[in-house]
Amino acid sequence: MPARRRADAERNYARILAVAEEQVAAHGVNASLEQIARIAGVGSATVRRHFPTRRELLEAVSRERIEALGARARQLIDSEDPRNALIEWLNEVVAYSVAARGLAAVLAPDDTAPDPAHVNSCSGILDDAATPLLQRAARAGAVPASVTLSDLLMLIAGIAMATEHHPDAAAQAGRLFRLAVDGLSPLG
Repeated sequence: MPARRRADAERNYARILAVAEEQVAAHGVNASLEQIARIAGVGSATVRRHFPTRRELLEAVSRERIEALGARARQLIDSEDPRNALIEWLNEVVAYSVAARGLAAVLAPDDTAPDPAHVNSCSGILDDAATPLLQRAARAGAVPASVTLSDLLMLIAGIAMATEHHPDAAAQAGRLFRLAVDGLSPLG
């Protein structure tokens, strides 16, 4: 969001964002941009002026949740057990991703962007906040050093997208995430 806008542009931005939050919650990432514009009382060009891509709109809708997840990662950094702290945080990301339709798409990498690190600000917020949590778990031997936060977020995005239409998406996503954490082979 630019630092300074006209008052009417600020009102339009806020109205579009509020409507987009409702529409994404109801319809997921495929919420109609034209419907958002219509309900917000603006033209579709106004929506596109504020949010040139669907992904930018989804990031704006998800920003508050993403910032809360970042804050939670920072809270957990000094936990006694680095593995449990990482798993606890990842469980919260799974829960958010399932509850907030559209968030999983924001977490997934955008291969069409020229520089995803700069385009996907939500992933950047999480990366800055949670990479130290992951690195601490890796130093403790709880996860392989080759695992990146991007790997984990992609896994969670995949789980959330795969369970989106399940009758009990939260339970199914939690079960699949535990399966990924525990692995396929029983410990012996």
